[in-house]
Amino acid sequence: MSQFDYIKEIAKFGLDNDQEKLKVSLNELIEYARKTKKTNLALQLQSILKEGIRQQKIGHLSKTGSVSHFQRLAENETDELILENLTSDYTFENLVCHQEIQDELHYFIKEHQSAKLLQSLDLPIANKILFHGPSGCGKTLASYVVAGELKRMMMVINLGAIVSSKLGETSKNLSKIFKRAASEDSIIFLDEFDSLGKIRDYSQDHGEMKRVVNTILQLFDYLPQSTIVIAATNQANMLDESLMRRFDVNINFKLPDINQIKALVDLTMKNGAFAFNNKNSSDKVLKETLGLSYYSIQKTLITAMKRSLYQLKSDEMPNKILVDTHIWLDLIKAEKKSLSI
Repeated sequence: MSQFDYIKEIAKFGLDNDQEKLKVSLNELIEYARKTKKTNLALQLQSILKEGIRQQKIGHLSKTGSVSHFQRLAENETDELILENLTSDYTFENLVCHQEIQDELHYFIKEHQSAKLLQSLDLPIANKILFHGPSGCGKTLASYVVAGELKRMMMVINLGAIVSSKLGETSKNLSKIFKRAASEDSIIFLDEFDSLGKIRDYSQDHGEMKRVVNTILQLFDYLPQSTIVIAATNQANMLDESLMRRFDVNINFKLPDINQIKALVDLTMKNGAFAFNNKNSSDKVLKETLGLSYYSIQKTLITAMKRSLYQLKSDEMPNKILVDTHIWLDLIKAEKKSLSI
């Protein structure tokens, strides 16, 4: 059967309200997605099916004050705190960074792929990882790679929003998120982790900051080893030292050197689908990008690629699209000026 056939069956059984056949067809589609390497689709369908079965067990009507009633209320509250609950197709092939960063990520992922072996020997599994460094250097992308390589769901949490909007409830909200992630075996990605250090800037006494930090420390200490926490910050110096010590892995993301820039350019230019119109000029322009982040370099290059496409005099697509190095250079200069570099 094709994917289209499975979808038709699911639609039919859904309209007929035949729950048993619907579950069978969904499981068959999940298995089909796995076999055809559509991992993202398989994970999302599995999550939908799991949630549907759970809701059926709870029942459509929950008695006020019952366990299921409070469970549903708690989930509604955490939904407001989660920016995104996602699966990822990203792998190491999508990540350009320094070799030591690649190595650290490989080892971290290998630990979780070898969890049964480590547990059989009573060895701990690293599950708390801190990404820090300048903005635009791959911290968020690296978290997507971890989720993609491990084929796990990931909750994206904007810690800054939680701290700034509901400062007095930060500890309680963090506890809810960690509890839900542990029950769903999800990865937690805490963006703007330095917001914990910025609590000092609010019109609150230091007691609130201490309570939040102590909550995080306790959540880290009692975190199941199968649950992964990834924290990202541009300002590691804002973090409490006791928090820094709790992370099993600490990775510093740096600005790219010329080798990483070349690798990023090759990846962005589709490994040969695009080429520069002048090789000598392109080497000089590459050096001009030094000091910019991966994000800024890729953003300016993609814009140059699109603007070069607009210059094509024919609707027919050439075998290789030439990128005008002068356009890219102008964009790089403008980007540096806007960033005061």
